[in-house]
Amino acid sequence: MSRAVLGILFLLSTPLLTPLQADEKGDYFENHVRPVFAEHCYSCHGPDKSKAGLRLDSITAIKKGLEADKLYVAGKPAESKLVEVLNHTGEVKMPPKQRLSNEQIQHVRHWIELGAVLPAERQKPADDLWKNHWAFLPLKTLGSASLSKAIDQHITQAQQPTGLKLSPQADRRTLLRRAKFDLLGLPATFAEVEAFEKDTSIDDIAYARVIDRLLNSPQFGERWARHWLDLARYADNKGYIGVGVDRTYPFAWTYRDWVVGAFNRDLPYDQFLSYQLAADQLVRKDNKQDLAAMGFLTVGRRFINNIHDIIDDRIDVTMRSMQGLTVQCARCHDHKFDPIGIKDYYSLYGVFQNSKEPDLAEMPLLGMSPPASDKEAFDKELTKAKDELAKWEKDHEADRKEKPIQFGEQRKPYENKIRRLYADHPGAPPRGMVLLDKDKPVEPVVFVRGNPGNRGPKITRHFPAFLTNQKDDPFQVGSGRLELAKAIASPNNPLTARVWANRVWEHLIGKPLVTTPSDFGMRSDTPSHPELLDTLAASLIHSKWSTKDLIRQIMLSQVYRQVSDNAASWKADPENKLLARMNRKRLEWEPMRDSVLMVSGQLDTTFGGPSVDLFKKDSRRRSIYAFIDRQNLPQIFRTFDVAIPDTHSPSRFTTTVPQQMLYFMNSTFVMEQSKAFLEQQAVKQATDPTERIHRCYQLCLARDARPTEVTLVLQYLGDKPDAKAWQRFIHALYMMNEFVFVD
Repeated sequence: MSRAVLGILFLLSTPLLTPLQADEKGDYFENHVRPVFAEHCYSCHGPDKSKAGLRLDSITAIKKGLEADKLYVAGKPAESKLVEVLNHTGEVKMPPKQRLSNEQIQHVRHWIELGAVLPAERQKPADDLWKNHWAFLPLKTLGSASLSKAIDQHITQAQQPTGLKLSPQADRRTLLRRAKFDLLGLPATFAEVEAFEKDTSIDDIAYARVIDRLLNSPQFGERWARHWLDLARYADNKGYIGVGVDRTYPFAWTYRDWVVGAFNRDLPYDQFLSYQLAADQLVRKDNKQDLAAMGFLTVGRRFINNIHDIIDDRIDVTMRSMQGLTVQCARCHDHKFDPIGIKDYYSLYGVFQNSKEPDLAEMPLLGMSPPASDKEAFDKELTKAKDELAKWEKDHEADRKEKPIQFGEQRKPYENKIRRLYADHPGAPPRGMVLLDKDKPVEPVVFVRGNPGNRGPKITRHFPAFLTNQKDDPFQVGSGRLELAKAIASPNNPLTARVWANRVWEHLIGKPLVTTPSDFGMRSDTPSHPELLDTLAASLIHSKWSTKDLIRQIMLSQVYRQVSDNAASWKADPENKLLARMNRKRLEWEPMRDSVLMVSGQLDTTFGGPSVDLFKKDSRRRSIYAFIDRQNLPQIFRTFDVAIPDTHSPSRFTTTVPQQMLYFMNSTFVMEQSKAFLEQQAVKQATDPTERIHRCYQLCLARDARPTEVTLVLQYLGDKPDAKAWQRFIHALYMMNEFVFVD
């Protein structure tokens, strides 16, 4: 009976999302099979030649050729002649001169296993069709109304034909809780709610004061930095790069802390972007801490140190994060849909090709000195470790030439020891993970079909011409990174402000205006409210690129302040496209974990510093300071949909699976926090069960328990509740919809 009571009170009610189907649109073919055909098959089965009457360069030709010759059996790779031909196990062997790699053949096999789904044939857009694409057009001018009022006007005008209207304003407790989670990622306290509810000022003034106070909190940067770190594919190590190699980035944390600080000081967004691309050419001698910004480019996955893939990763994270453009497919051929040619890709390739990473000891110091005693100890241990390495190299000098592979492997432990000192020693002075321009820039060449061994014509380094009024102006300064930064951060670039305004709107409202937030190209979804998007973007530029001002104005709008529970709106507009109610949002992993720690009185609010292991006993730091292991991402991160750091992550998924509930019911972390919760003075001093129930609700949910809740909890606890019964009650509070959802 007791568990049934808890079930009635506390079970999560979010609908289970249907898992993504394996390959409904032929994406697997586009991402993994077409590149194999392009590199190895087009020369004989492409537009210039079609040996045996087979062409593989268009969807129509592939369907016609493969199906006519019965080269595959959908779902059955073992019975497919195509696999036999590629494996070189039959009479016909393709490609004839050299068998494909096992990985490439496996991609073809898996595509057939998925049903051999091919995407729909799409005609390449006319050369000038992109000129009328909404994302590439200049921003419309900003109206005279304040942004918060302009937001309400845009939404109410869109609602008028349907008869829908904005919902009533939420009560003060709901508004405070919503605002604090959105801005700080932490729950409102009972004292904060009481103070807000007792404020006799009119709603607009009292609420605006709350917003300003939260925006000025140092915890604002900790919340909003996490949004950006998802885009920047932040992690504290490189991933797999070989056996016996230390994979840690000793100073990745300095980039994370820089992002936190940048949001807190409201660094103008154009400068925020520019520093991350070219801080080495922008910072002053007295402002060295901004050099840490370049971790944006350098904390990515290292692909076993394949320089071509590393550069591709840097192009991808730059263009998708800052421009909302997918340019990776132009590595092998002109973009099929957007006006991005292969020459544009390799012009960007040339920018990063002409940039270099300094060695660990040559990374610039950031001007932040550790305590003198720690610094002295670090210098002593570092000197000792370097001397050991030098002595070993001297003793094995003959092996350097005679046994270079063995020499390199045996040298690794000494190198790793030095890297670990930089990573772990409290006296290691923080350094910036920068890129620097090479001394003598070289002009890039096109790699034909993406093959570095097949070098095509030389090209200049330049920004994609379609975003610069079709002026193909070559970069002149060093690598071109500074000019790239200026082109991206320009107020005349129509994408930059639109992309960021859309992301900010998504984090606050719960759904983006453009549902493909990192793809504003020709295949993107049209904005649900295009004029509103332009108004937000124009306002961002008009406010001197102030992210805080944009956030403040959105939160002051009536659209943001609506209730989320409106039955008429749910019935008329289930997807809430017309925004006649606020979207209910579920907490991500980080604010959910931090909230458990905070209401239990255990949250460590120490700001910044090296990343920590969140899963060690007594680890109480905010979740943003977690050590992110790219190769061995903790399973709990996957369970709660934390962004995978291997690549840029536009948005987080929201799933509901049994493992999430089981974690709250059984994990050691939750058990420890429930014990700590009950040890707080506010709880211990309440000896009467009813009073203690109210105290628990106040600490956890910032409100008193309702009479029906008191009755149910008392029934569950029984006449003589023991400590375990109270702990299970706290577990149930942690699992309440009201705790993990923001209305």
